[in-house]
Amino acid sequence: MQARIPAGLDRKEIEAYKHLDPARLPRHIAIIMDGNGRWARRRHMPRVAGHRAGVTAVRSTVETAARIGLPALTLYAFSEENWKKRPKAEVNFLMGLLGRYLKAEVPTLNKNNIRLEYIGRQHELPDDVQERMEWARESTASNTGMILTLALNYSARSEIVDALRSLVNAASRNGGLEHLRIDEDTVASHLYTADLPDPDLVIRTSGEMRLSNFLLWQLAYAEIYVTGTLWPDFRGLHLLEGVAEYQKRERRYGGLNHPEEKPESAHMSEILSNKSAVRRAKAARN
Repeated sequence: MQARIPAGLDRKEIEAYKHLDPARLPRHIAIIMDGNGRWARRRHMPRVAGHRAGVTAVRSTVETAARIGLPALTLYAFSEENWKKRPKAEVNFLMGLLGRYLKAEVPTLNKNNIRLEYIGRQHELPDDVQERMEWARESTASNTGMILTLALNYSARSEIVDALRSLVNAASRNGGLEHLRIDEDTVASHLYTADLPDPDLVIRTSGEMRLSNFLLWQLAYAEIYVTGTLWPDFRGLHLLEGVAEYQKRERRYGGLNHPEEKPESAHMSEILSNKSAVRRAKAARN
């Protein structure tokens, strides 16, 4: 039986969607949006032109993700390193672009029942940007569909530092550090993404093969899909192609999908055990 085609997909997206299993969509996709600068350089344009073009990619990707029923999408929009290492003029442009994006896209987010959230050290961003971010969050807070999270002034290492600080502060308010219990669940509950499932799939554009300090804890078992497409050229169709690749893979989480299969170490133990048995039998005969 052919699955129902979601409304709003274009012809190419419909063809790609027909090859997907809607029951096995990732719960959460994270995207490292890379290649704006190269996109602009290849066209002999300033870097900011690439950032501006990237907004179209965001709109297409977000809408397609929402239309197919993806529960959560996180976009790596602005790293802490960007904030500290990019030229001031480029950073100012990015902050202005963010403000304009939020103002322009809130109606579209509401139309698609998308709730907007953020991760990162937001308090370090300019006050006017923080105000616009909070306005956009509140404007979409009642939506019940996909959760769109923008990683802004984000660093995975800073997130882990902030989580540990939060954990220690919570312990000091609840009986002191001698009662502090540290395990994976406790640490995860203090991360920025505590209310989200860990990503099942991380997509990186522009062909680069690195995580760039993005969700290092949460991506421990995520499937990685790298495309050579530069971010300004990325569209909803490319997202569907990433999901199709994800659905071809077996997820083992460090274990085995087939219980009858034994890890190599187990086979080696059996071989050594058999050799020992042979030596004992020979010794007994002698």
